Amino acid sequence: MSDLLGYIVTGLGIGAGFALVASGLVAIYRVTRVVNFAQGAFAVLAAMLTASLLGSGVPHGVAELGGVALGAITGLLVGVVAIGRPGTSPGTSLIVTLGLGVLAYAIEILIWGDQPRSYPGVPGVAEVGGARLQAHYLLIVAVTGPVFAVMAWFFARTDLGKALSACASNRYAAQVVGIDVRRMGLLAFAIGGALGGLAGVLTTPVQQVTFDSDVALIVNGFAAAVLGGLTRPGVALAGGLLLGVAQTLVAGYGGGAYQVEVALVLMLTVMIVQAARTGPVAETAR
Repeated sequence: MSDLLGYIVTGLGIGAGFALVASGLVAIYRVTRVVNFAQGAFAVLAAMLTASLLGSGVPHGVAELGGVALGAITGLLVGVVAIGRPGTSPGTSLIVTLGLGVLAYAIEILIWGDQPRSYPGVPGVAEVGGARLQAHYLLIVAVTGPVFAVMAWFFARTDLGKALSACASNRYAAQVVGIDVRRMGLLAFAIGGALGGLAGVLTTPVQQVTFDSDVALIVNGFAAAVLGGLTRPGVALAGGLLLGVAQTLVAGYGGGAYQVEVALVLMLTVMIVQAARTGPVAETAR
């Protein structure tokens, strides 16, 4: 029983990282209708910079904030390239983000090499219901909850957040009332970059990061985001936690080699169910 509880708590910590990546995808998609395949790169770049800063003697807190800031800046730059040109379709922007994600590989290898990197997180072992696990997993969960609460408050209570929500609801109506949809889209990319960077910063102490770690992050993050149709951050949070627990249970009782397959099967199942609910698309009259 203690092993099961340990797997669940560990899975919640891993799933919280997936949820942060998913929330970045949701924030960008809701405003721009672009699926950002560079989302995982934000996490990797933030984690790599944090590792370098800590290795140079920069204290904890400052180094992590630097990593998250890099994620936000990178997100903004990706947004400028992907949606900065008026008239760019979401499909074209998707391809652009995919290309930029591949470009990030070369940049990461050029600067940091291809060896795994990590850094210490919260030290020690925590005991939860008789189960012993790394204390850092509790920190990931403790940070993720307030982040989602702040995001909910931001979108519901602030003028800027309401402008972003207006673009998500009806971008054309938002333009009519004077909201700069392009600027809101760039802001959404910056927010998505910060959330991805935070995911990388939080999870690297328990999972080493390499230049290609973004593949697992984007697969799992996208699987979690798909549960909410890429539009509902609360469902993305639940999906990320569920996915993290499922993968940890599979690794604990089965084998770690099947963790990515769990995400792919979940994503495929949700897509099939959603397609069945939507029904056949009516052919447009010619």
